[in-house]
Formats: sequence, structure tokens, C-alpha cells
Amino acid sequence: MFYSLGFTPDSIVTSLGRMVYYTATTSPWISSEDKEAEKKPSLFFLHGFGGGSSAYEWSKVYPAFAADYKILAPDLIGWGRSEHPARDYTPEDYITTIAEFIEATCSEPIIAIASSVTAALTVRVAIEKPELFKGLILTTPSGLSDFGQNYINSLFAQIVKTPILDQILYATAVANPIGIRSFLEQRQFARSSRIYNEIVEAYLESALQPNAEYAALSFVRGDLCFDLALYIPQLTTPTAMIWGEKSQFTSPEMGERLANLNREAVRIFQKLEDVGLTPQLELPGVTIGVIRSLLKALELA
Repeated sequence: MFYSLGFTPDSIVTSLGRMVYYTATTSPWISSEDKEAEKKPSLFFLHGFGGGSSAYEWSKVYPAFAADYKILAPDLIGWGRSEHPARDYTPEDYITTIAEFIEATCSEPIIAIASSVTAALTVRVAIEKPELFKGLILTTPSGLSDFGQNYINSLFAQIVKTPILDQILYATAVANPIGIRSFLEQRQFARSSRIYNEIVEAYLESALQPNAEYAALSFVRGDLCFDLALYIPQLTTPTAMIWGEKSQFTSPEMGERLANLNREAVRIFQKLEDVGLTPQLELPGVTIGVIRSLLKALELA
């Protein structure tokens, strides 16, 4: 896997298996004389879903915060280097294991920075267990069935529900370099020129892990979708949303509708021009700057 300088993998055991995460353990972030490392506030980076997703998604961003925060960036269950149980995944699987991960690694409320459907699931974790969170910064949070627009009814979701055909589609359309690059170009990036070989290789390595197809196909079938609009009004954690102007899944207008459901909690809505679903990969420098400004604006820094 691709590790950021000074970061190494560790793991904890959840109710669905072992979850691998990446944290700063060596120079230039940690030294033998660093007595204050464990006293830093915790900043979690949670990746979204899609063929080959993993903590790599945030790897160009989280090192910028390692001097001031305790960084934890997990591969969620079914993705990256974490365990891949052979099962049909549900939103409850991730709500449970995200909460278990936070409880196992931190004793104080954390700041979570999360992406897409995982960001929406993190909202639900924060509703169920608000004591775990100090703040949320969410990039394009969506349950993909928001305001009754049900992704499950789409033609592609129906096709992927066909046994055997789903495995063939995963092998031919996802778990190969052409499929990965096509997914990134069509679904995640506003400009294909910003996709370079390392990104494709990192996604491919994750997509080729044993049983990686189970979580990916659960996502593509729509098993992990829900209507986030039903949950946003219940949120109490201070929250900011970042929305790529050219997101292929949900528009900024949809994002503003979600934010407007609860302006007491969702205090900031920041639209980013000329980026798609994952600004953290497409324009990491800009994303770092925006996150820093949002941490200050939410009075979390």
C-alpha cells in the first residue's frame, strides 16, 4: 500500500473484523523527545466508497495536520487493508464499526473529516453517539437516496443485482486499471488531467484485495444508500460541508438543501469550483486550506 511519510499502519478489532488505520509514528511528525504527542486533539479522516476506495483517498491531505493533531485514517471494513467479510453490507455495519473504531482509539471527542456516503453515515453515528464528536467536516455528504431520489431504482443498480453478472462486472469494469481510471474520470474528478498513475495504482491495489468485491458491490447495488434528509434535522454536532461544484452524484444545490434542513448544526456550506466528488485527491492543497479555515470558523482549531 501507499504510506505517507512518517505514517505507519496499526489496527484494532471491531465486531466485523480487524480494521487497519494509519497514524503518525515516526519523524518528521513524532520524535523520541515528543512528550506531547498523545495530548494532541484527534483528527479522523474517513474515506468514501467506490471500487478500490481506501484511506489513500486522504493521504495527500492529512500529513498537513500531523504537527498539530493526532491523525487517524482508517481503511473501513471491506476496503483497503482492513478485513473483508464475505457478506452483503448495510449502513448499520458502518455505523457500528465507525463508532467502535472511535471508542477503541480515542478517549476524548474527535473531529471527523469524512467523504461522500461515509460522511452521511458519520452524521448518523454523531446522532446516535454525539459524545464521540467535537465537530464534523464533510465533503459531499450524501446517502444517494436523499429527498426520495432513490438510487436503488437506477438501471445500473438493478443490473448489478443479477448473480454472477455482478462478479463479471466487478472484474471487468472495476478491478483493473482501465476500469479504475474510467471510474475516477467519470465519477470523481472534474478534470481527468489531474489523475496520475499513483492514484490508479492505489485504487487498484485496494480493489484486488481478497473479497474486495463484497463491499464494492453492496455499494453499487445501493445496499448502503439511505435518505440523509431524514437524519440531518437530528444532528447537534457543529458541522461544515464542502461540496465539489462538479460532483457527479449529487449537485451543490442538493447539498444546500441538506444544509438548510439544520442550520443550527450545519453552520457552513462551502462550494468549491472546478472539482468533483473528491477534492481531497483532485486539489489537495486547496482542500487543506479550506479545512484549516473551517476548523477555525467552527472554533475547533
